[in-house]
Amino acid sequence: MVFSTVAFLFRFLPITLLLYYIAPYKLKNAVLFLCSLVFYCWGEVKFFPIMLVLIAINYISGLALEKFDKHPKVRLFWMLLAVLGSLSMLVFFKYTNFIITSINALFGLSLATLQGVEVLPLGISFYTFQTLSYSIDVYRREVKAEHNVIDFGAYVVMFPQLIAGPIVKYREVSDQLHVYKKRYSLAQIEEGVTLFIFGLAKKVLLADTIGKLWTDIIGVAGDPTITSVGLANASTGLVWLGILAYSFQLYFDFSGYSMMGIGMGKMLGFNFPNNFDLPYISRSITEFWRRWHISLGSWFREYVYIPLGGNRCGKARQILNLFVVWALTGIWHGANWNFICWGLYYFVLLMIEKTFLLPYLKKGKVWPHIYTLFLVVVGWAMFVGNEPGVQFGLLFQKMFVPSAGVSPVYFLRSYAVLLVVSFICCTPLIQKIWDVLKKRTFTRLLTLGTLLVVTVAYIVGSTNSPFLYFNF
Repeated sequence: MVFSTVAFLFRFLPITLLLYYIAPYKLKNAVLFLCSLVFYCWGEVKFFPIMLVLIAINYISGLALEKFDKHPKVRLFWMLLAVLGSLSMLVFFKYTNFIITSINALFGLSLATLQGVEVLPLGISFYTFQTLSYSIDVYRREVKAEHNVIDFGAYVVMFPQLIAGPIVKYREVSDQLHVYKKRYSLAQIEEGVTLFIFGLAKKVLLADTIGKLWTDIIGVAGDPTITSVGLANASTGLVWLGILAYSFQLYFDFSGYSMMGIGMGKMLGFNFPNNFDLPYISRSITEFWRRWHISLGSWFREYVYIPLGGNRCGKARQILNLFVVWALTGIWHGANWNFICWGLYYFVLLMIEKTFLLPYLKKGKVWPHIYTLFLVVVGWAMFVGNEPGVQFGLLFQKMFVPSAGVSPVYFLRSYAVLLVVSFICCTPLIQKIWDVLKKRTFTRLLTLGTLLVVTVAYIVGSTNSPFLYFNF
């Protein structure tokens, strides 16, 4: 179920919040767990057993890690069982056919791919990392094992962050899970509603609308009735305009969903970590990755980079560690070589900055922003290179070898205002305006009410536009 649908906004969410608020204190986690399972099954009921098995593996492993606290080898066994059990499901569903097709291409074989795994279990990339963080943290003795399976299940399958993150570590919500009275306040609920409305507006009014520019160029997968320019017919200028639009769409889509998730978390009494911090104002690639998908970067840093030695084992080892992290970051986003190239692309850029470029970037004023945005947009071209209607080689040929074709002038006239608005919404200006408006109750309510009404009108009047990260 997508957050920006009538079914979610006017059925699931209000019913869930009503049941959650009226439930006795001791039953709130049970209500949250059951409603989250309904949300999960609404998306793809056939994967319901997988979710239950994943919960069971990590719950039992956590109890075993606590029970055998004085037996290092036994604890290591249970930690590895939890890690391998969680990763095996992710690998099976997300990477098996990619591995098979890669082997076929490399060795000229014709091994059959698996049927029935074309569609990923909802949110598997996100909740797998959450269960991994729980089991590893229990093994490290950084958190205590959860004894209540309902509370643990509520953490794993909590619907606000199930499909789009942020990736929430157990220790970030464990205390809140065990607060039964006064878990939330009216002020916290109001803040959550505000974040949800802004996130919904980001997704519907900005991401879905600016994304149509990219769709006008490459078309809609599986819908031949919708006419498009076609990548082969687009000029270099139009291709760059399309990739810029896709860059805006991806940011507003992903950050909008994360903001909605954080907002709903606050409505339920949980404080999820921030996931985006105006990444497009960055002055270096290093800064960009401190602002983009913050919870994923934090996860890889804590559970991969630092355990491998981080920067404590010399320059050569640090380079190797970064290589591993960015290769895994690319693979996490999708089972395709373009994602691996995308991850390694950022590895190279970050190494260049760490080696010599970063001090110069810190001294600059305008050119570091241009440098960063240019490289990020090129990176998104890699990221989108496997989508239907996009040919990786042709896309980059069009971008970097000047070619004639359909001019961008018509599209600039049609989308100019939206492009300008999108640019402004990537800067701190919107937050500054909101800081002024929210000081007075009238302007605060008028702004939120107007945004909500206009957004809902767009949702009712348009077809569903799925969350981009469903693909990853």
